[in-house]
Amino acid sequence: MLNDAKIKAAKAREKDYRLSDSGQLYLQVSRAGGKHWRMNYTYGLNAKGKPAQKTLAFGSYPAVSLLDARGKRDAAKALLRDGKDPGIERRVAAKAQALANDNTFETVARAWWGKTKVRWSAVHAQDVIDSLSENIFDHIGDLPITSIKAPKLLELLTLVEDRGAIETAHRIRARLSSVFVYGIAAGICDSDPAASLGKALKPKPRAKKQPAVTSLTGLRQILIDAEGERCRAITKLALRFHALTAVRPGELRFARWDEIENLYGPTPLWRIPAARMKGDGDRKAEADGDHLVPLARQSVDVLKVLHTLTGDLDLMFPGERHMHRPISENTLRALLIRAGYHQRHVPHGFRAAFSTIMNERAKALGMVDDRAIIDLMLAHIPQNKVEGAYNRASYMDRRRELAQDWADMLLEGFWPPEIHLGQPIRYAATGPGRI
Repeated sequence: MLNDAKIKAAKAREKDYRLSDSGQLYLQVSRAGGKHWRMNYTYGLNAKGKPAQKTLAFGSYPAVSLLDARGKRDAAKALLRDGKDPGIERRVAAKAQALANDNTFETVARAWWGKTKVRWSAVHAQDVIDSLSENIFDHIGDLPITSIKAPKLLELLTLVEDRGAIETAHRIRARLSSVFVYGIAAGICDSDPAASLGKALKPKPRAKKQPAVTSLTGLRQILIDAEGERCRAITKLALRFHALTAVRPGELRFARWDEIENLYGPTPLWRIPAARMKGDGDRKAEADGDHLVPLARQSVDVLKVLHTLTGDLDLMFPGERHMHRPISENTLRALLIRAGYHQRHVPHGFRAAFSTIMNERAKALGMVDDRAIIDLMLAHIPQNKVEGAYNRASYMDRRRELAQDWADMLLEGFWPPEIHLGQPIRYAATGPGRI
């Protein structure tokens, strides 16, 4: 049997030679002086029907020590006892390892995202991949997904928590878990280390209602104060159009000119495609699922002025730097903050104001049916599929009347009623603003 002293004393000769250990293990000493571990074994039959002679290579000394080489020999013999060819098993394991190295976390995550994004709006899909790119890929994106364990994921999620973004940490955890679930289904990994991490994170803060001014007088003052600020006319027009239509901020940001119908006719309409609306994949793919927004005269006035600025573009409200991209999700919020409404009113607050004021008005007038129509105008997501199976074009005449009533109440006292760039907007109770 061999020992380290014998191995170190072995010198190169004119021909390769072997130093035997035990159990078919030996050290092959080459003419160049290299020392390589080998093991001979028989498995199966060769082409002549005789036991097939095969050889395993275990690496070179001293990188692979005598003890390590004996361990590899014992593992190979265990496979032989189980009726397996250790050479084939090694190639299978090497191929599996190579496949694992190719299946990095980022590769699998992007494959999952590519299959899943069809269920989401373009904005949400981009938000999902951006959150992984910014918080995860730089740290573990190039690691095999099978090598990633729960402690490492918790470390990354804790970094997000430490920024104060607790809800974001929980959202990223859910996305990580979805990636691993996809990997399990695709046969790439065997477990989901992110599944139970939600309990290890800080609890989500209780949801706060978004601040909103819900009186007509207060809303008029918001428009005057905001339109009195120095900023692009497009931004001011976007704020006023948002207040008049009470759509979701995301629906406004991505508004396109080809969604506007009959602008100069008797029944102007904004048709927001179902794919851009809030909801799951079924909602976005719903037949006749476009959200229809009847436009009041004042909304048409806004669009006519806006058309002189962006009418040659696809987007109605493009960003300042890139005309093919929409205004930022923070643009209108920032304008309201500069106008003095920090934590008092946000863009989404116009929806709350519309709902509050119009529902109170319906109750006062005894118009019970208007409450369901107001929900339809706000494109609220139904609680169940049965409720959702209604004609989204229904009650259009009444919706148009309510849209006009809202615009008349909201802009009552403004003069002139039409918008002209550069001219002041006057409101008797509060003084001038400017667009």
